[in-house]
Amino acid sequence: MSTISVHGTKRDVDPHGALSDWFDPTHTVIVSIDMHEGHLSDHPACPCPAPRGRAIVQPIDDFHRAARALGIPVVHVRSELRASGIDDVQGTSDSAWRTTFPQHVGPIPGAADHALAGSRWTRFVTEVEPQDEIVTGKKRLSAFYPTDLDFLLRQMGARAVVLDGIMADCCVLNSAFDASNLGYRVSVVSDLVRGTDEGLERAALSMVSLHLGVVTESTELLAAWALTSERRPEHRPA
Repeated sequence: MSTISVHGTKRDVDPHGALSDWFDPTHTVIVSIDMHEGHLSDHPACPCPAPRGRAIVQPIDDFHRAARALGIPVVHVRSELRASGIDDVQGTSDSAWRTTFPQHVGPIPGAADHALAGSRWTRFVTEVEPQDEIVTGKKRLSAFYPTDLDFLLRQMGARAVVLDGIMADCCVLNSAFDASNLGYRVSVVSDLVRGTDEGLERAALSMVSLHLGVVTESTELLAAWALTSERRPEHRPA
């Protein structure tokens, strides 16, 4: 049995039953979202700090290592804007969060430098191994917009995606909606995401659990994958 969270309530389910598509590692890919310095650096100039996310850097690395050992591919997605800023603050329409989020947290010094190509803020904080894939060019909230993530996942034969990273109530949630709308089986790893605060984190996970897919912990997924004898075959280009 595996344990999932449904609207904040723990439920035991058979990973080979109705939810087998979510727990089968055969066509599953992990998508790790925005674990880069632009959010996670403790430098005073960090342009869009998400300090709660720093606590999950090492646990995400541990999860990815264990998943790779089981043959589960890892894709790292990061925000990256053209160095000119034309994709955002220098374009005809900047990201809404630049206006709305400071109403909650106050002014964000250096926000105009967030995710600019070539800057230190696009460097990954989590481990990226040679066999991992990288998707860059995320310019708004979803990992799918306007990137080639969907194309890459289909090339990899993915039918299910497992999301970790930041922020649970923002980019992870938006990515979960898009992944579900595109036909993927979506899981969000509850212990490996962080939101603006605990309340919004719980709300985002509840929405996922009711409408989009499975919310579970990393240990539950790893255990289910380890017990599945069938493994995703290694992709070899023709």
